[in-house]
Amino acid sequence: QVQLAESGGGLVQAGGSLRLSCATSGRIFSSHAVAWFRQAPGKEREWVAAVRWNGGNTYHADDVKGRFTISNVGNTVYLQMNNLRPEDPAVYYCARTRRGYTQNTAEYADWGQGTQVTVSS
Repeated sequence: QVQLAESGGGLVQAGGSLRLSCATSGRIFSSHAVAWFRQAPGKEREWVAAVRWNGGNTYHADDVKGRFTISNVGNTVYLQMNNLRPEDPAVYYCARTRRGYTQNTAEYADWGQGTQVTVSS
């Protein structure tokens, strides 16, 4: 079983930056992927970015391309978030899928507890 733990959330002004971390434990293979999702109050959980384990390809949602960057170093997956906007606040989750790449929430079996990101205007 894989365990994931997010950290790094907080309050930042619009235009500012945060780096989220997802510490993982357990066996993750290069055929798997770890992704970041976010969920704002009253909205469905949405996929943000994904990375194939251990240096594989990265994928980003259109509305974060050029602002957010996902990376994988050792057993940690990072989400560097720059130029944060008022529409970015949410609880951010990391999750693991045995599939190489998918945006489908249902295909992620292992989830962290989430970390809150708040953006002030």
